[in-house]
Parts: sequence; C-alpha cells; structure tokens
Amino acid sequence: MAIAKTEASGGRQLLPEVLAFSSSLALDKALLLEDIVGSMAHVLMLAHQGIVPKEVARSIRDGLASVYEEVQAGRLQLPDEEDVHMAVEAELSTRIGAPAARLHTARSRNDQVSTDLRLHIREASAEVLRRLAELLEVLVARMDAQGELLLPSYTHRQRAQPVTLGFWLASHGAALARDVELFGFVLGQLGLSSLGCGAIAGTSLPIDRELSAKLLGFVGPTHNAMDTVGDRDFGMDYLYAASRLMLHLSRLSTDVIDYTSSEFGFALLDGEIACGSSMMPQKRNPDVFELIRGKSGRALGNLLGLMSTMKGLPAGYNRDLQEDRQALLETGPMLKACLHILGLAMPRLHFSAQRCKAALEDGYTQATDLAERLVKKGVAFREAYQAVGSLVRRCQEANLPLAKATLEMALAIHSAFDEETMESLLPENSVLHKASLGSCSPEALRLQRQMLWEAAGKAKALAGEVVGLKALYAQLKEVFL
Repeated sequence: MAIAKTEASGGRQLLPEVLAFSSSLALDKALLLEDIVGSMAHVLMLAHQGIVPKEVARSIRDGLASVYEEVQAGRLQLPDEEDVHMAVEAELSTRIGAPAARLHTARSRNDQVSTDLRLHIREASAEVLRRLAELLEVLVARMDAQGELLLPSYTHRQRAQPVTLGFWLASHGAALARDVELFGFVLGQLGLSSLGCGAIAGTSLPIDRELSAKLLGFVGPTHNAMDTVGDRDFGMDYLYAASRLMLHLSRLSTDVIDYTSSEFGFALLDGEIACGSSMMPQKRNPDVFELIRGKSGRALGNLLGLMSTMKGLPAGYNRDLQEDRQALLETGPMLKACLHILGLAMPRLHFSAQRCKAALEDGYTQATDLAERLVKKGVAFREAYQAVGSLVRRCQEANLPLAKATLEMALAIHSAFDEETMESLLPENSVLHKASLGSCSPEALRLQRQMLWEAAGKAKALAGEVVGLKALYAQLKEVFL
C-alpha cells in the first residue's frame, strides 16, 4: 500500500478523486533533487545523534544517492504518490526495504517542503545573479562600443534633451544593479534552515538542528517551529525581487520596441532576433522584447498570488500553502530565460547614428541647455526660461528646428544671447557641457560604467557564495559514517 494514499490512521484507502485533487506531485517534481539532498542531510544527522543506527543510515543515504543519480540520468519513474516527499520515500522503500521506514523520523512534510523550497530558491537566486552579471556586462560592452552615439531622451514620451546611447544603456543598467542588491537580500533571508521543526512544535527526539543546517549550507536553524512551517516570507521576498527585475526588463524592452518602430527608426533588429509576420512579408517584429514585457505580468501575478494565499492564514501549516508551488517553481526558469535572451538580443540591436541625430536636429531638445547658458551669464533662471521659450515659439512659427535659430532671432528676444551661448544648440555640446554627477557627460558616464561593472562583479560574488545542490550532494555522499 502506498504511503500517502490512506487515512492518517492507516485505515481506508483515499478516494481517487481526493488523492488527485490534493496531489502536488506534478508540480513539485521540480523539487526532487532538493528533497533528496535534504533527506540525505537529515538521515546523516539522525545517525550522528544515535537516533538511527549508522548502518541503517548508510543504507538510506546510499539508496537516496542512487535515486539522485537516476534523476540526473533522466531514468527515474516516480511512484504515483501524493507529493514528491512521499514519492521519494516510496521509491526508497522499493530499493532498500525496511530501513527506508526510518527516514521520516523526527521530520514532517511541513518542515521538509519548507527546506526544499529554501534550497530551491537559494539555487535559483544564485543563477539569476549569474545571468544578471552577464547582462550587465553586455550593456557595458555596448557602452564601450557605441556609447557616444547621440539620441533624444524622453519625458512624457516627448523628446526632452540630448543624451548618448551609453547614457540610455546605463539608465537600464542602474536598475539592474539595484536588482543585484535585492537578490543579495533574498539570499540573506534564506540563511536559516527549516529542517527539524517537525509538524509545528518540534520533536521530543534529540536531534541536532545546527548540524543539519550546516550540512545543507545554512548558517543555522530557524528560531520558532510554529512560525517556520507557516512562513513563506522568503518566497514572497524572492517573488518581489523577481517581479521588480521583470518590470525593469519590461521597461528596457518597451524602449527597444519603440526605437525599432518605423515611427522612431532609431534602431534595427538583426535578422537573427527579428520575427516575421505570417501574412505581411515586410515585417521585422520585436517579438523577443514583447514576450519579455508580457512575461513581466506573469511574474507580478505570481507575487500577488502567493501574497493572496498567505493573507489571513492562522499560525502553523495549512494546506493552502501547497498553492505556493506554482508561483515559486515557475518564476526561476522564466527569469533565467528572459535574462539569457536579452543577453543574446542586445548585441544584435543596431542603432543608426544618422537617424538618431536627425531626431535631435529636428526639434527643440536643446532648449534647457540654452537657458542654462544664459544662467551662466548671470540671467535669472526663470527669465532665461521665458526668453528661450519665446525663441522656441518663434522657431515653431517659422517652421524651424531650434538648431536653425539665428543669433539675430535670439537677440530680438534678449540681449544676453551671443555666439558662445548659441553653441549650446549643437546636440554634442549639450552632452559635453553637463556638469552634475549622474548626468550624461562623458566623465559622469565613466563613473556609471564603473558602477555597472562593479555590480556585475558583486552579482558573481554573491552567486559564488551559494553552495549549489550538486556540491551539497557530493559532500553528503562522502560523509563518513
């Protein structure tokens, strides 16, 4: 008789409909390796404490190792159990027989699933950090290669001021650098182990939670068993970080979608990343970037879904928490895929210096710089603002871009205009004359580039501090008993 298909008392068989409705196996197969590694650590701790004989623990550990190897080889067919935890135990029973019955000593599925999820999210966060580092390095490489290209910036989706391509890239990179910090926080929240909390109140057996935590690469055990088994704050932290990262990728994607449209015409998609239309042969569609923008909604939905599940739950474990699986297990692969595809796509986005500069020369983006030149000559800002505004209106009436305004036109408005002041109408001078930190000037941009490079390095370092499942398995397999 299967382990989890009967009543708690070991009596009647569950209705097939009840088992199907309550099963999470289809989803939490993704936690299979985490469950095996967690179980190996648990049984080694039991043996160390004398709760399970060492020869029995060795048999369990080796049996679990054989299951792990078959999972890695893609050969394992799991028993049809209620969840992955029971499926692993059932599979172990068929391999080693009676000793398998001791594996679940001093452990509940409540602390087991929390442990599995912590291991899973820790590994997923490390992989996200590695992909973030790669994308940041791609942005820096684009800054180095074509960063001086001039193009308009936008506020309210109207042309605002001249900037460089490097400044635009750095603006999105700055958001990704904050995501590095946030995923570092997520890893910090995953530092404690749930294993040993039991169902809700711990166990009367003399377990060593410090040891099992150490074996799994945690800094120590959680502090309160009742809180731990009902806690998914670490999952919400992860989903919030994922949602914010996806929002940043969505905003970057929206810029690319706009810039590659015929209305903007600033950039062209390489044929390797442009998708076609089933009906219109002329189309070069930015499907990659639209899909990233679309998937950001799924990331946000996963966060709100888990938060809604948690709302109003009483202390301790409740079966509602099984609904965490869909959100938590889906998010990591989606994040990694989006970061990876952006890393491939961004170098294949070709900007036209001619089209971008034409957009600057055909408007009034230098107006603020012209006003600030007057301020440097002692004119009050509001007076300078009004004078330049009047010049813009005269240019509009004459159907002229601001770059074509003559000194005579300007002097008719205010006596402070001169030839030196009018040089700020050149877009390249607008960029060069910026003086503030964080601006688009070459010097400020060098500092921003350095910040992005350091953020990529920090992302790699944070990821490198995480002991992955593969390494944990190798260590646990060799622990002497």
